[in-house]
Amino acid sequence: PPGQAVFNGLQAALGCSYFYHYLNTLKKVPMKLAVGLFLAAIATQQAARAFVLPHRHHHYNPSFSCTSLLFARRVPRVVDTSSSTGPKGPRRGTSTREPQSPKLKRAPHQFDHTLEEARPFVNALQEIQLQDSNDNAPVYELSNSTTAGDIITQNHIETFSLNDLFPNLDFSHKFATSTAFREDLRNSIRQDIFDTTPTYHGMSEKAKAMLLLPDSSLQGSWKCQNGGWSRANNDDNLKRSRMNRLTAVLQQHLGDGAPTGDAFMDTIGKLCGRKPSTHLIDIVGVLTRRIPHSWHQDTGNSPENSKTVLLGFPPTDNYNGVGVFSHVVKLKREQFAQDGHSPMEPVLYKQDIDDEYIVRPKFAEGQEIIAYRDVHVLHSSPDVAYRTSVMRFM
Repeated sequence: PPGQAVFNGLQAALGCSYFYHYLNTLKKVPMKLAVGLFLAAIATQQAARAFVLPHRHHHYNPSFSCTSLLFARRVPRVVDTSSSTGPKGPRRGTSTREPQSPKLKRAPHQFDHTLEEARPFVNALQEIQLQDSNDNAPVYELSNSTTAGDIITQNHIETFSLNDLFPNLDFSHKFATSTAFREDLRNSIRQDIFDTTPTYHGMSEKAKAMLLLPDSSLQGSWKCQNGGWSRANNDDNLKRSRMNRLTAVLQQHLGDGAPTGDAFMDTIGKLCGRKPSTHLIDIVGVLTRRIPHSWHQDTGNSPENSKTVLLGFPPTDNYNGVGVFSHVVKLKREQFAQDGHSPMEPVLYKQDIDDEYIVRPKFAEGQEIIAYRDVHVLHSSPDVAYRTSVMRFM
């Protein structure tokens, strides 16, 4: 409320009680003026308390200490509107009872949803154990589509293993069974991509540190050979290869026969097809909470049979289950974006889709990578995610 906002501003300006002595000592503010401002603040506080109206969705009661106004905070208040008895009874919107743990808790951005409904925190591992991958889900036909193409006859989703791409290294087993290897691999990819993406070169150290936090999504280009990447320091010795940290990690965990970091990225990137965008993003997403599906296509185009490729990073060793990869709906017909649609924007589909059509691709040893054409499917973040991240190559 406005009165409360005024008081908050005054208390921040005045500070705690001994601040007034400090002002007088500096001879910048006379003591009488400082005391006057202090009394005005107290009067404003009382007015704010007297005229504050109950907020419709969440309620706060100001609780301040006159000797430490800088550290004032808002304290939740239990509201019992049934106790209001008019002018002679308790003030409307307050309770004379001791605060109880209310049965209904509301998130600040919600209306009349409970906390559990509005922000349904879950035990993700328990939730996904109840979900089926539904690999044999039927195809889905979009109604009233004006941009549908041919009937799709090929497999909608392909699966690859790291052993397929990098044989004779026992890559899949080491990736599936070693948290340290997965963490080192992911972090080195992120750091190498960050260091060689010109967009990030001029950022402050604080901004760089925040972007590189492991729970932050990071994007750039996956292409190494002739990829147009650069380094901020223009060191000629570092221009020969891009993914130097990744190279060291692969050699450490896989031995002398390991691919270079550049070869690792370009090999997975080639699964995207002959005309990729080369875009890479490491997606973390929402964890520990159930969210509604948000069906979309990334571009609504797949030029020259180009594909989206996902490399999954599970949160635990020997993981075999859903929640790592995006969820997918297999379309009956190719679905294209409207003419003039920006290639950098997703195509959104707002309709609800029955669970029988939803495929939840499973991650397992030997199934670390999936691929699909963007015009063959709709996809969404998992309703319940269980992963460290998923890297999307396009």
